Amino acid sequence: MFNRLTPFESSLFDEFQRLEREMDDLFGRWPWPIGIRSATRGSFPPVNVGATSDEVDVYLFTPGVDPKTLDISIQQNVLSVSGERKLPKKEDANYYRQERFDGEFRRAIMLPEDVDADRVEARCENGILHIKVQRREAAKPRQIEVK
Repeated sequence: MFNRLTPFESSLFDEFQRLEREMDDLFGRWPWPIGIRSATRGSFPPVNVGATSDEVDVYLFTPGVDPKTLDISIQQNVLSVSGERKLPKKEDANYYRQERFDGEFRRAIMLPEDVDADRVEARCENGILHIKVQRREAAKPRQIEVK
């Protein structure tokens, strides 16, 4: 599958890889995403956050991550998720492009002020980590009866 290259071809590919890294460094520093629906460069795992009046739902897309190795914590309304994704690699292969994330990661997600850090559930199924954080009872809307 991976044929051996001549020294000229090898140095040419090395030069393309160097150029690609420089472009990634240049454009990867921008604070906004490249596309309207994309995450910032280097963000893993991708995250969806939704909320109702009862809870905040956080979905992290973690294919290839062992759920038992994840570290999940909440401190001062910041949800932190860290872990590592290891991808198999052939030692004798030359990779010219790798777009799947491999290595350690950490995501920090700011949650609303009315979440209850003592009422959190985390479940991972089919590579999707779902974290459900309940809102405090005192923060929920209540009906007031007029007499």
